[in-house]
Amino acid sequence: MSEKTKKENLRSQSWFNPPDAKSGFIHRSWMRNQGLPNDYFEGRPVIGICNTWSELTPCNAHLRDFAEFVKKGVLEAGGVPFEFPVTSLGEILMRPTAMLFRNLASMDTEETIRANPMDGVVLLTGCDKTTPSTLMGACSVDLPTIVVPGGPMLNGKYKGERIGSGTFVWQLKDKIKNEGFTHEDQIVAEICSARSAGHCMTMGTASTMACMVESLGLTLPGAAAIPAVDSRKKVMAQLSGRRIVEMVKEDLKLSTILTRKAFENAIKVNAAIGGSTNFIIHLTAIAGRIGVKLDLKDFDTLGSKIPLLVNLMPSGKFLMEDFFDAGGLPVVIKQMKDHLHNDALTVNGKPIGANNEMAECYNDEVIATLGKPFLEEAGIAVLYGNLCEDGAVIKPSAATPELMTHKGKAVVFENIEDCIVNINDPDLDIDGSSVIVLKGVGPKGYPGMPEVGNIEIPDKLITKGIKDMVRISDGRMSGTAYGTVVLHVSPESTVGGLLALVQTGDMIVLDVPNRKLHLDVDDAELKKRKDAWVPPQRHMERGYVSLYEKTVQQAHLGADLDFLVGKSSSEVTRDAH
Repeated sequence: MSEKTKKENLRSQSWFNPPDAKSGFIHRSWMRNQGLPNDYFEGRPVIGICNTWSELTPCNAHLRDFAEFVKKGVLEAGGVPFEFPVTSLGEILMRPTAMLFRNLASMDTEETIRANPMDGVVLLTGCDKTTPSTLMGACSVDLPTIVVPGGPMLNGKYKGERIGSGTFVWQLKDKIKNEGFTHEDQIVAEICSARSAGHCMTMGTASTMACMVESLGLTLPGAAAIPAVDSRKKVMAQLSGRRIVEMVKEDLKLSTILTRKAFENAIKVNAAIGGSTNFIIHLTAIAGRIGVKLDLKDFDTLGSKIPLLVNLMPSGKFLMEDFFDAGGLPVVIKQMKDHLHNDALTVNGKPIGANNEMAECYNDEVIATLGKPFLEEAGIAVLYGNLCEDGAVIKPSAATPELMTHKGKAVVFENIEDCIVNINDPDLDIDGSSVIVLKGVGPKGYPGMPEVGNIEIPDKLITKGIKDMVRISDGRMSGTAYGTVVLHVSPESTVGGLLALVQTGDMIVLDVPNRKLHLDVDDAELKKRKDAWVPPQRHMERGYVSLYEKTVQQAHLGADLDFLVGKSSSEVTRDAH
């Protein structure tokens, strides 16, 4: 039996049974107004349930009830559950972008955990940023922690065909322009695409994040793909509640699980599932919090040659419910065993290889074998060149193969407003070979690095049947999106990266096979432009946005705030009383 099982070694006991009688009286007495019995304060592990529920975050709107199943499991295992809210980040409604507030939510999570009498933590997550933000915060405290993903929605069905939440949005313009898609059609499609609780059911960022935490070893096996409304999701939540109590007794902390091996496994699994490019920026930030060195090049070196094993939108045709029915992530992990560190520890105390060795595939149209993949190389490619000295990324599995090597004339938009106003100007000098360049949408520039990198194709080109073009920006794109889109250009234009100097008419060379992105303008001309460049004004001089602009790091470092990188531990030496 671990020494952690002795009540005096539990962190919560310094609140509830401290040497100072007065302090203990205060902490216990006010908690008793909730009707808590004596034994809640007498050495039972205290488990914090970090809930990202909000009615303004539709992907997480079911988590309020979901927490009750976690509590049941905690109580069954002899622990004491206390649910607490943190800032909830919804992609759908938050302006200017939920990414602006990821680091704020991580601070909320970190300080709430550290400031309160918790021995272990359960993270209830769902929508895109709720997973990385809460995990970043938990990493900086480093208590025993388990993640319970909220789950994807059930498959959308429109006129007998699958409709993917998110992905269908990017097809809407083409359907309206070229397929006679009416307003009435749109209303029906809206209802069909979001027909149950849960997050996007494509392999968008939310599903990618759920798969990320499972491949890191932070969930019970098979948790990622279970639909939100499936009864097995409730069972998983209850079992996770039981398990976190045991993790406290074993003192199984995040830092024990989140080793370099775990991060390498996650990178390779993300490639195999065709995961979102947002995976890069979030995993890098998580690594920075837990203290594992992870470079942008690692995502290419480790993942770019991995075959695509999962046939899900936006890279394929199926959805998360199909993925779950086919066997889910355990099948992928088993298929990938020759590429993974199978001895990497997970939250159930077993290595990841052993957890998934019995997995079976029930539909090879959804999950392929390593010997016969859907695509030979599916990982994210990292580009370098004078246009992105610190790197940029592209997702080949979601791009047009013919555009992977391309040279074209730049059509430049200085900011998102410029793009919105002018992209459909009939007089815009643009054709299918042009390269659309969008500036001012990086971490500092927007601020917050929004998902606008997959710029819409101009109307006049869509009506000619053009469905994809090379697009370049210092922003991100939704994991539900697709196209030949170069993202995360670093350094961003707002801090004086070369992207800031690109002008309409410049020639740009994209060479994905050779990992090159080059602005074909001579050095003398670039120096002239640089000397004339004036940095844009900051967006705000007060509040969190001001703090964010002053301290946010560039995309290749994970866009965390510089003072948040690393851990501060769980210790708090001063009592308020």
